[in-house]
Formats: sequence, structure tokens, C-alpha cells
Amino acid sequence: MPSVKEMDWSGKTVLVRTDYNVPLSPRGHKWIVRDPRRIITSFETINFLRERGNKVILMSHLGRPKSREDGQCSLLPVAGYLQKNTDWPVEFIDELDDWDSVRATIAAGEPGSVFLLENLRFHPGEKQNDPQLAKNLASLADFFVNEAFSSCHREHASVVGVAKLLPSAAGVALDSEVRAFSQLLDNPVHPFVVVVGGAKISDKIDPIVNLARRADAVLIGGGVANNFLKAVGLAVQKSYLQDAPADWRKEGRDFVDVANEILQENRSYRLLKDGYIPLPKIIYPVDVVAAAAIDSRKTSIVELTSNEKICDRCNQMYLDIGPKTIKLYRELIMQAETVFWNGPMGAFEKAPFVHGTKEIARAVAKTGGVTLVGGGDTIAALDRFGYFNSVDYVSMAGSAALEFLSGKRLPGLAALEREQ
Repeated sequence: MPSVKEMDWSGKTVLVRTDYNVPLSPRGHKWIVRDPRRIITSFETINFLRERGNKVILMSHLGRPKSREDGQCSLLPVAGYLQKNTDWPVEFIDELDDWDSVRATIAAGEPGSVFLLENLRFHPGEKQNDPQLAKNLASLADFFVNEAFSSCHREHASVVGVAKLLPSAAGVALDSEVRAFSQLLDNPVHPFVVVVGGAKISDKIDPIVNLARRADAVLIGGGVANNFLKAVGLAVQKSYLQDAPADWRKEGRDFVDVANEILQENRSYRLLKDGYIPLPKIIYPVDVVAAAAIDSRKTSIVELTSNEKICDRCNQMYLDIGPKTIKLYRELIMQAETVFWNGPMGAFEKAPFVHGTKEIARAVAKTGGVTLVGGGDTIAALDRFGYFNSVDYVSMAGSAALEFLSGKRLPGLAALEREQ
């Protein structure tokens, strides 16, 4: 997969697929960018191209618009951010129906000009990988750069279609993401500890399975852990368990069954904590913070050792990992040479259930190993606790990163691969 920095492109026009799917906030009668980090990650590629006298056309999606009148999904606030926070001459192109006009606007631009196209998902052909939309987009430029790793799991016109029509390369940020995650899969430094949390298990199954084959330990928290607790016969009371897909339910299968399969696949492996204490590879909580409801301020610690004790109060929800689990997880993370973390340990947005996620964030930030973190809620936790700049790599890629870590071939990356 060629990198843009390997390309000798100068004095041309380059179409760049970015990830400007950023949160917006209302201010008066308009919307502004609330978190610009995804925008900022594209700057190195854009500056590299502009310094060589190229015109740069930026394109992205934002949200899930139902129509072109959906003002909350317009990229106009992103254009405003670029105009205010860079010294680039940025022009926003808000109408993509008249492609001759768009081409004329770009042709009139000076070398180093930057153009931002309106939200690609205003066009139904984007998600359908419509060949005509891909052709129209490709007609605007001489070359294509994909700088949106977060969209590479989508076979969309701006990700796959255009790459098949123009000489293409990976942007700096995309190349960096692929290298970071490839290191986890191909050559992690051991001990390698994976931390997986979050509410839903559905998109975590394949990464857990694939990473467990490479990791020394997989630490499970959040709602994901409830499936593993139930799989080993522990009561989870009213705790959240994600519903299985309809076709699974017809077969009498659910995510607890999958958790059990993962445990069975890894039952013969052991991690030596402190060099001599044997622990299983898949580790789930030994205690949790429980409450009757997520908004409750009255909590209790449930020791996950006896169903008899647990069932004395079977109306509670498990909303954070407990102090013994925190201590164990922290010690394992601090011993690691490589750590990957995706998903909070509980409902950290609520004060009574913040401690587990906060302490895992602290451990990941303080360990001497290489640390990689991904997932929107996990990044929010790093932000909240002040550790965002204390980890080695923070991925903005979300689902694409999880699919990559599952071992799947992403269409957007495959479209950039050189023929051997």
C-alpha cells in the first residue's frame, strides 16, 4: 500500500478522502465544530500536498443525513473551522449536481488551493458505491489519497470507487493507523495485554478471538463482561446483556454461548503474573459495583464467587468493575510491554461508576509499555481523566479498527494495494 510521501506529485490536483465526521454544537443560528481532532489528523497530508504546489480537494461524510436539508449534517461548519484555523485558501463547494461547474471552480483555483465538498452522504450513490458518482468525483483530480481509515470498512464510492479510477495512495494518518495496528497483529512486544470493555459485545467478538491468539492476557469489563460471567455460571442479576441477532435466536444461540466458546478456546493457556502466579488468558471481573439502576447513588460491591450470596439481591445491575478487579487489572497492565484498550469498564459517565474506567486509564497512561487506545467512549474517558496525551497512539477509527484487528480485509485498504 503506497504512502502519499512516496509519491512524486507536484503541480497537480489531488482528491483526498478525509474523516470529518466530527461532533457539532449549535451556536446561535449556526453549528460549530465541537471536537476538531479528526480534522487536525489530516493536516500533515494536506500540508505535504500543498507544499508541492498541488490543489487539494477534500471530501468526507458527516452523520447519517436523511436529506440535503439536514443542516446538522452539512460540512459547512468544517469549512468554517478550516478557514479560521489554517492559513489555507479554503473554498466550500456546497452543490455537487453540476459537475461541470465544480470542475470549473477547481480549475480556476491557484496552486495550493483547498476545496471542501459538501457531505458525500447527501448523495445516495455514495453508500451504494455508485460507479457514476465515483466517476464524477474522479474527474475532479489527477490523483487520490485515502486519509480516512475509519471509513475503510465501507465499500463506498469515495473510498473504493474512486481508488479504482485514479492513481492512489494512503494518507499519512491512515498509513500510521495501519502500521500501529499491524504491529499488534504481526509483532507485538510481550507481555501483550488487551483490555476490552463497553456495553455491547457484538462488535468485540471477532477482535477478542483474533487478539487472544496473540495476547498474553485479555481483560474483560463493562457490559461485555456480563456475557462471560453468565457463561461460567455466575448470576448477572438485571445486568445488561445484548440481544442476539434474530437468526441466532432461532437457533437458540446468544452472545453468552459465544463467550463460553472463547473461554473454552483459551482454557489451556496461562499467564504468569509476577512471574509465578498462573492466571487464565481470558480474565473477567472477580467483583463489581452494583446498583438497582444506573441513576442510583446507592451502590454495593458484589463478590463474584458465590451465586448463593448474589441471588440474595437479584434486582441489581453490574455497572463497574470492583476494587479487587481494578487492582488485578492494573497490576497486569503495569507489567505489560504492549497494551491495547477499547471500551470503558462501566457506566463511567455516572459518578458512582467512574472509578474502574478511571483507574484503567491511569494504568494505561502510566505503564512503560507501548499503549494503543481506540473507541469513542474510551477516548472520551482519556479526555475526561486527563490522559489523552499520555498514551502512545489514539485511534479515531472505531469500527474500522475493530474489523482490522479481527483479521478482516478492509475494502478501502484493498483498493489501495499495489499489484505485485
